[in-house]
Order: sequence, then C-alpha cells, then structure tokens
Amino acid sequence: MIIREVLEEEKEKFNSLVSHPLQSWEWGEFRKKIGQKVIRLGVFEENKLISGFQITIHPLPHTKYAIIYLPRGPLPDKLMLQALEKIGREENAIFVKMEPAVQRGSGFENINQFLLKNKCRPGKPNFPKYTFWLDLEKNDEELLKAMHPKTRYNLRLSQKYGVEVKENNSTEAFETHLELLFETTKRQGFYSHTKDYHRKMWETLYPAGIAHLLLATYKGKPLVSWVLFVFNNILYYPYGGSSREHKEVMPSYAMMWEAIQFGKRKKCKIFDLWGTPGPNPSPLNPWYGFHRFKLGFAPKLIEFIGTYDLVLNPHLYFLYNLTDKIRWLFLRARSRLPI
Repeated sequence: MIIREVLEEEKEKFNSLVSHPLQSWEWGEFRKKIGQKVIRLGVFEENKLISGFQITIHPLPHTKYAIIYLPRGPLPDKLMLQALEKIGREENAIFVKMEPAVQRGSGFENINQFLLKNKCRPGKPNFPKYTFWLDLEKNDEELLKAMHPKTRYNLRLSQKYGVEVKENNSTEAFETHLELLFETTKRQGFYSHTKDYHRKMWETLYPAGIAHLLLATYKGKPLVSWVLFVFNNILYYPYGGSSREHKEVMPSYAMMWEAIQFGKRKKCKIFDLWGTPGPNPSPLNPWYGFHRFKLGFAPKLIEFIGTYDLVLNPHLYFLYNLTDKIRWLFLRARSRLPI
C-alpha cells in the first residue's frame, strides 16, 4: 500500500470513503477560501483508493512554525503516521492534532498503546469526545415513545402553538440565521467564528447539497435556526441559533422534530447531534442545557477514542500548550464583549 495526494478526478471516490463532513472534499474547498492550506491524502492498494483523509495546515502567527489538524479521520496506522510525520516535517509543524472518527471499544487499550509508542500523546480536544446518535430508522411512534415525558410534552406544546419549521436556503434566511447564531453565542458567552467564516462555509457546502438551513417561526417571526449537514447517509447538527423571545412556545422542540423528519426524507440512518460534554456533566457546565435538551429525545451516547497529538517538536509542543491556555482565556473574555 502507498499514500499519495488525491487527484481532482478522484473526488467522488474520496467523498464516498471518508467518515465525516469535515473530511469531505467540499469542506476542504471551504478551508481554502478562508486562507488555509489543505492536503488530501489517499491510501491506495494496487492503484485503488481504499481510504482517505484530509488535513489543514495552520501557521502560527509571527513564527515559522505550524500546526496540522486532522479532524474525524480514520484510525491512524504506522503508514499513516509516517505520512503525517513526513508532511509535518515539510510544513515545519510542531505537532499533528488527530481526532479519529473511531468509537471507543474493547480494543481501545491496544490502540492507545500503539499511538503512545509512536510519538503520540493525548491532546486538548477541538471536538467533543462524546456525541449523541439518534436512530432515524425508527418510526415516529417509536421515537415519540422513547422521549422523556417532558420532551414529548414540550414538542406537543410547540405544535399546539403553531410553530412552523421549514427548510429555507435563501440568502435572506441565512443572514437571519447569523443574527440568531450570534445572539446565542453572546448570550451564552461562547466563542464563535466570524460571520465571514460562516458565509464562506455556506456558499461552499450548500451548493454541494451538504448544508441545509431550517428556520422555526412563530406568527412569522424567526425564533430558531439550524444548519444541518447531510453526508453519506448521516444527518449532522453543527450550528444553531435561537432568540429569547417567545420561549413559551418551545420552538426548539418543533425544530428538532422537523430535523428528524428532514433526515428521514434524505434517507439518513443516523442523526449525529455533534457533541455532548459526556455521560453525566455537571449542571455548571456551560453546555449542560444543550446536553439536557438533546438527551430528552433519547439518543444513544457515543464515545470516541479521543484526541491525540503526533508530537514532532517536544520542546515547542510544551510551549504551545502553555500559550494556548492563555489565548483561550482571552477569547472567552472577548466573547462576552458586545459584537
């Protein structure tokens, strides 16, 4: 087997093999639009592409160094680590951050030992280690029956009030989504990417049929917006925003139910709710409210093997982690300032 860069004419095959929308060809094109270098690599067996993964290069400002990021890729083996190290040396990378789309199971200890013996260390996550999966192959009656009684009650309340949820992929609807998204991040004190980031993401993934926008309205007023990804028969919920107005009509519950129906219409088998703090988060956790909301729909808790850094420069790796802690303290403080 060999690893080489994937060619443009191999795009469809590449997309059929990768494990997550952040590994999709289109996501790579989006990252190029925001100024990042993207490298797509394929594992070939007798000229047949059997696996693929995509990395982004992130230069560190005012230095000659970089960080390489590989989100939701395959499980690294010796050949893959060698290829990543080679590129890392060429790009003057301090480390390669890997977050494989691999569930933790009985073989985890062997995986962990292999990675630790090959210059990898547990790293700070960009992606949550846990997510929720909802089975979209269940019928509506089964889904409703499995819900927490309070969730089921709130859903019926939203329907009684006449909350409407429709797919709306217009430019105007997306701008409304950005308003709701940034209202939410400011209210919750979360860090968010810029509006330009989100616009470039949308203009790349929507024409490709990956990104879709659902808008929940009450008496014509937009209250909740979700951007959903559809990729390889899985539905994802990466971005959402909401208004504080008319909370009594429970618009998020109507949104979730319509997102489920949307996923079924798209022939998706799983609804990946993108992340959760873990099985028993503290009520003080900033994501606790989102966790509790998602949990009410009775999804399955999924645990991945976590984040590993392939360390190429141990001394600078230590220094980077120290300065990164300081940086995030600043970003969290800035997210609380007026937009």
